[in-house]
Amino acid sequence: MSRTRTLRVQCGRSTRALYVLGTELAVHLHRSAPPGAKFFSVKCSPTVQYRIENSPQDGGGETPMLTEKSILFITMAAASEQPGESKLSVRFYGQKMEKVDTAVVHLTAVEISLDVDADRDGVVEKNNPNKGSWKWGPNGHGAILLVNCDSEWTIKKKVDSESEEITRVSDLKDMSRMLLRTRGPSQLPEGYKLVMHISQTDSEGIRVFQSRVQSGGASQNLLKKIIYKTFLKEFPLVLSNKVLSQEVPYVGGVAVTEFFVEGLRFPDKDFDGLVTIHLSVLEPIAQDFPETPIFTDKVVFRMAPWIMTPNTLPPVEVFVCSVSDNYKFLKDMKKLVQQSGYKLTICHEYMNRGDRWMQDEIEFGYIDSPHQRFPVVLDSPRDRELGEFPYEVLLGPDFGYVTRVPLHEEVSSLDSFGNLEVSPPVTVNGKSYPLGRIIIGVAFPTTVQGRNMTKVVQDFLWAQKVQEPIALYSDWLCVGHVDEFMTFVPAPDRKGFRLLLASPDAAYKLFRRLQQDGHGQAKMFDGLGDTEEIPLDDLLSNTQLQNENSYVQSCIDWNRDVLKRELGLDDDDIIDLPILFKLLEENYRAAALYPDMVNMIVLGKNLGIPKPFGPKVNGRCALEAHMCSLMEGLGLRCTFIDDFASYHKKLGEVHCGSNVRREPFPFKWWNLKL
Repeated sequence: MSRTRTLRVQCGRSTRALYVLGTELAVHLHRSAPPGAKFFSVKCSPTVQYRIENSPQDGGGETPMLTEKSILFITMAAASEQPGESKLSVRFYGQKMEKVDTAVVHLTAVEISLDVDADRDGVVEKNNPNKGSWKWGPNGHGAILLVNCDSEWTIKKKVDSESEEITRVSDLKDMSRMLLRTRGPSQLPEGYKLVMHISQTDSEGIRVFQSRVQSGGASQNLLKKIIYKTFLKEFPLVLSNKVLSQEVPYVGGVAVTEFFVEGLRFPDKDFDGLVTIHLSVLEPIAQDFPETPIFTDKVVFRMAPWIMTPNTLPPVEVFVCSVSDNYKFLKDMKKLVQQSGYKLTICHEYMNRGDRWMQDEIEFGYIDSPHQRFPVVLDSPRDRELGEFPYEVLLGPDFGYVTRVPLHEEVSSLDSFGNLEVSPPVTVNGKSYPLGRIIIGVAFPTTVQGRNMTKVVQDFLWAQKVQEPIALYSDWLCVGHVDEFMTFVPAPDRKGFRLLLASPDAAYKLFRRLQQDGHGQAKMFDGLGDTEEIPLDDLLSNTQLQNENSYVQSCIDWNRDVLKRELGLDDDDIIDLPILFKLLEENYRAAALYPDMVNMIVLGKNLGIPKPFGPKVNGRCALEAHMCSLMEGLGLRCTFIDDFASYHKKLGEVHCGSNVRREPFPFKWWNLKL
């Protein structure tokens, strides 16, 4: 349906009017008619079309009767070559058909379209009817904008969005193209202008730059031409939080003016991710009076969300720290990563300053659009010695950075990102989560003075929308991270994965079976030297330890039920791993009694598992043998890594000391049905 605007005409003088193709001008004739007028007639140039409503003799009479509701609708089919070249006149008559007066309109037709990639195919199509709205789903529409959170800076590194100018032409590929297409005379009638504008609220989320390179039509190679053959000064800032509106040039003939839209902020509690850019045509009224808008076009963008990647996606790069006492761990990790065929990046002590907990400092994710995609690291608010690593080392060209820092909340261990995981894709009660669901650990609702992940981080995760979070109860743990009792591994059947859960019950069942088979004197921690060995008979007779693990099992069972419900899992989708815990006297929270095998690194079909140092049966660790029997049935290979001294004794394991950047999902987030 065409857009209609009211046009005022006056008798005895000529009126100038700018007509935008695709719209309709409505002249309320009774309002414009002179006193005594009873009839009227219309004449116009061949380039002008009109119709009359609410007048007797509509569609046939030369002199229709004038009524209070008579409306003249004017349209034009093609752009003008010269200003004012088309003409329409309305002649008014009295009761006896005597001429009373005449109103004349000189029309200039222009074609104006503000365009974006509304159908999400990587091409900025012309005047898409859905460009001014946004809809999720495979049949959805609306343009997509990336937060420009990587860095093209080589000296004094900073996130690109912190600069109000384009510092590298390569930065343009991180922005979304927006085209102003115009067709018409060499210049607009005097006083008319084009103005681009945004709201104060939207100005906090975007900037708009203009390219001074002009194109006379379709411009498939324009971006390449810009990147390689122009200077940075050719991209002036048009709109920002300091400039909400600005006149943009009208270029005569058939022309395309290119703009680049930069995203500045991710969706969050106070920002739904949607921004709107308007282009208005302003008409002069009289000297010393402001212009008024007569036509507005608009486009809508949605900011791309930050997306986490689960263990089932292929790895790209593994990150570990080198510290003074983890040489053996590092050696084993190097071997595992090399055999798995992935890249290993080591953060050395000059950067980590003794902080070995790579998993806790960062979470890898990515952002995606039809025209560009790159990884983005989420920096945790834990702010310890590794704090500079994500910004100083990871941030760079096509590698983004984002963080959330609480201003009025106390940061706890639950803000470390061992407490932030994501499931593989699942379907729950008919609802699909093709990008999985984020998993965080919090305090049980009735816990007094319990620890929680800070609200600012939780708000950020919820606002991304595409991986609806699940809250588990993890405050019962000393460190308090969900990766201490759960993880996911790929599987060739069922849902394509298994959920692995720590299980004291499974541990006691295994150990009692070993005892019944005559291995009661087999010892935990056999051969470790500086750790007291514990015969199975003694471990199984420890009533206090059994009571502690009964409590731990109840905590895990609570989470098991939540995960089954929220991820749509059956018991056959879950594997219980034999792991015992102990409660620490200083806070009566739990930690793994021996290396926590669930806290593993998943590299495709290769698993790097904390070496548990369990009781040996026939020369082989019974825990390792049991773990292998569980995982090898899924086609997974187990490598046991000795992290006892360098990580386990410090209340962490292999997963805590490593991190993995993975390939993005093939599924496009904008195709979600929300």
